[in-house]
Amino acid sequence: MSGTPALAAPRQDAAPRRASWTLSPYALPLNALRILAKCALPLILWFSAGRLVRWALLLLAATVSHGSWYQARLVLVMFLFTLVVMTSLATTVGMLYVVREALLETRARRAGGEAKESLPNALNRTALVFAGIYTSWGFVADDAREFADIDILRQPDRLVVDAFSGDNSGVARGLLDLDPKVSLGAMVVAYVVKWYFGRRHEEREGRFTGMLATFGELAFAFYGLNAVAAAVGARSDWIGHRSAVAAWHDFAAGAEENVPGWKQVSEWLGEVWPHVIDALAVPLVWLTVGILVYGAYAEDTRTTIRGTPLEQAAVHLERTHNWTRLALAKLSAGWTARWIPLLNSLRLTVHGGAPLFGLFALCYVGLHIGGDYLLRAGRYLTASEEPYLWFATGEPLAYVVDLVVTLVTMCLIAATFDIAATRRRLTGGTGERDRLSPSR
Repeated sequence: MSGTPALAAPRQDAAPRRASWTLSPYALPLNALRILAKCALPLILWFSAGRLVRWALLLLAATVSHGSWYQARLVLVMFLFTLVVMTSLATTVGMLYVVREALLETRARRAGGEAKESLPNALNRTALVFAGIYTSWGFVADDAREFADIDILRQPDRLVVDAFSGDNSGVARGLLDLDPKVSLGAMVVAYVVKWYFGRRHEEREGRFTGMLATFGELAFAFYGLNAVAAAVGARSDWIGHRSAVAAWHDFAAGAEENVPGWKQVSEWLGEVWPHVIDALAVPLVWLTVGILVYGAYAEDTRTTIRGTPLEQAAVHLERTHNWTRLALAKLSAGWTARWIPLLNSLRLTVHGGAPLFGLFALCYVGLHIGGDYLLRAGRYLTASEEPYLWFATGEPLAYVVDLVVTLVTMCLIAATFDIAATRRRLTGGTGERDRLSPSR
C-alpha cells in the first residue's frame, strides 16, 4: 500500500502533459482539423452564402454594364463591384467568427468574465484594415478577372463579332471605360463618405461606421482607377524624361556594366522575391486579419509599444504641455485607429514563436499547392469528348476545390491564433515559452 501514491503520480501529470502538447507549435495541423470537425457545417454555409452573393453581384454588374446611358451604368457597375469586395470581407470575418467558440482562448476569456462579442463589432473593427490589405496586396485583381470572365461568358460570340465589325462591344470593360471626369465626380462623393464615417469611427460613434468608412475608401479607390490611369498615361512621357528618373536608369545601367554580379543578383532577386511574398508575406497578412477578427489584447498605443524604444518617447510626450499632447492626438488619430490594431496583432504573432509561424506558412503554402493539384485532378477526371461539357463541370469543380482550401485555411488561421494567444496568456507575455514545451 505504501507504493500506491508513487504509482498514482504519473496519472496526475497526464492532463498537464496533454495540455502542453496541444499548445505546441507542432500540434497546429491537428488543432486545425479539430476546429474543422467541430465547425464544418457553419463554415460551409458561410462560404456558400458568400459565393452566391458574390456571384450574383458580379452577374448583375456584368449585365448592367451594357446599354444606353453607358457612363451612368458604369458608375453603378463600380458601386456593385465595391459591394463584391465588401461581401468578401463579410464572408471572411463570418467564417473566422463562427469558429471562435471552438478555441481554447475563447473559453478562457469566457471563464474570465469577458462578454461574447457580436459579429457586427468584429466586422466594424476589421473592415478598414481588411480594405487596405485587400487592395494593396492585389487580391482585388481576382474579383476584376472574374467579372471579365462572367461578362465574356454571358455573350461569348459578341466579342468576336464586334471585333470583326470594328465596333466597341464593351465586353469585359465595365471596370475600365468610365470617363475620367465622371470618375473624379464619383471620387469626390466617395471621399466625403469615407471622411465623414471615418471620423465617426475614430470617435467610436455608430455601430457600422467602420464598414461605411471602408465602403467609402474602397469606392474612392475604385472610382479613381480610370482618372489616375488617364493622368498617368498623359504624363508618362514627361515623367520618363525627368532628371531624377533618367539618373536612376543611368545608374542601374552603369551598375550592370561595372559591378560584377549585379545583373545576376538583380535577376535572381526578381525571380525569388515573388515566391518570398507568396510563402511568407501573404500568410502573415491573412493571419493578421484573423487576429483582428478575434480582437487584439489591447488596441491602445501604449500596450503596442510596451517594451520597445518608443515607450520612452511616449513617457517624454506625457510630460509636455497639454495643448501639445492634444494637437498630436488629433493629428495621429486616423493613423492610430487604423494601424495600431495591426501592429498589435503582428506583435502577438511574434510572441507565438518562429516555429509556430513557420509551420503555419508551410501549411498555408502546401494547402494552396495541393488545391491546385486537386483542381487539375478534378479536370482530368471530368474530362469528356462532349463539346462544351466543361461549362457544366468547371464551376462546380472550382467551387468544391475553393471550399476545401478556404475552410482549412480559416481553421489554420484560427488554430494559429489560439496557440499564440494561449501561450502568451499563460506566460504573461514574458516570452517564457520553454515551460510550455512538451519536453518539459
